[in-house]
Amino acid sequence: MSGERRRVMILAYFYPPLAGGGVHRVLSFTRHLPAHGWDCTVVCAGPDDSWIRDPSLLDRVPAGTEVLRVGGGSGLALLQRLRGARTSATRSSTTIGWLRRAVDWFAFPDSYAGWAARARAVAARRLARGDISVLLSSSPPDSSHLAARSLARRFGLPWVADFRDPWVGLHFRTPPTPWHRARHRAAERAVVAEAAVVLAASHTHERELQALRGRDGRPLARSVVWLPNGYEPANAAASADAESPPRSRDGGAPTASTESRFLLVFTGTLALMDSTFTALEALARFVRARPAARSQLQMVLAGPYESSYAQRVAALGLADLVRLTGSLAHDQARALQRKADVLLLWKPLGVGYRTMVPGKLYEYLDAGRPILALLPSDDEAARMVLDAGGTVVPPGDAAAVERALEAAFGSWLQGGRVPERRPAWLTGHARERLAAELAGTLETIVKGRR
Repeated sequence: MSGERRRVMILAYFYPPLAGGGVHRVLSFTRHLPAHGWDCTVVCAGPDDSWIRDPSLLDRVPAGTEVLRVGGGSGLALLQRLRGARTSATRSSTTIGWLRRAVDWFAFPDSYAGWAARARAVAARRLARGDISVLLSSSPPDSSHLAARSLARRFGLPWVADFRDPWVGLHFRTPPTPWHRARHRAAERAVVAEAAVVLAASHTHERELQALRGRDGRPLARSVVWLPNGYEPANAAASADAESPPRSRDGGAPTASTESRFLLVFTGTLALMDSTFTALEALARFVRARPAARSQLQMVLAGPYESSYAQRVAALGLADLVRLTGSLAHDQARALQRKADVLLLWKPLGVGYRTMVPGKLYEYLDAGRPILALLPSDDEAARMVLDAGGTVVPPGDAAAVERALEAAFGSWLQGGRVPERRPAWLTGHARERLAAELAGTLETIVKGRR
């Protein structure tokens, strides 16, 4: 690293007080890059422009971070507001379903395109003042990459395209027509080809990006770098609020104590998560076969959720066993992970999601608790779970989940809580270390342009 300080401009819709899995990667950049000579300017959404918020995260934004908020939200959020929906910890599965379909047809590359255009204008005014060495865009949404591509061309700056997930319109969604598919494919290829460096959050996605070829048969990307999501080491001196039991979604009284119960925990957003239904079905089967266990266990699904999950809990007669907490402060979610007897992991189903390693997996591993994952056996995240001594069962196989629950519950009955266990390699994935690697990449880009 050179002795002079530099500044990176980051275009990322999700930034505190907005919450959700995508926030923490960019937040970690801004927390740890300054220690390596890189100051940060963030162009992000407004403070109310998502249904998931965690104001406590604002305390983690360094005082020296320049934050340029561009309000208005996404097209999807606007449609929800027009229908009378408000920012909350829950949303209607029916409403969001038809809105997603409308977006697939009429918004390109996603419902954030309008925000990206406004953000591009704000970023351009800031860039005109000078002192920015590198642009970095982080997706989803993929609109942020197209905005950064335009700015990089206009201002002649090097640009890093950070893919937390693959191009959503191609890999996580099904384009409604061949024309839509071709547009998404062309946009993805343009981003990969023009960025000075492309960051991938999983090895699977890294390999897919490296395999892309131009018309001349050469690699499409100039450079692809694997930068995993990583984790912030758990704070042993957690606040009293973080250690308190999770509150109900309406902010009322805390849930019943789980200290004497076998505790199953999932943390994260429940949307497009069909494996949640499999886990609930397995739990229902488990307690039907073992009525005495009903008073000895609890499942906590901690995070914002769509209404279909609460409906399924009620339909299966599990309201006394399953808690849907709604949004929790991040410290509370981490504390709940550490209290779990088994941590539950799954992700959306479909071939396109094979590249996804959920950010929460690194937090789960840091918690040191046993993990039960509903994942394909050849999935990258599944291999990480197995390496840590966890259990992996096929998605959709309620019988296999029931058997895994029986084994874990039986072990708990006989011996109590199992000791914590963390893989030896995990410390290398602390976000402070990953930020140091990113700083080195940024420095190499700047030196390469001299």
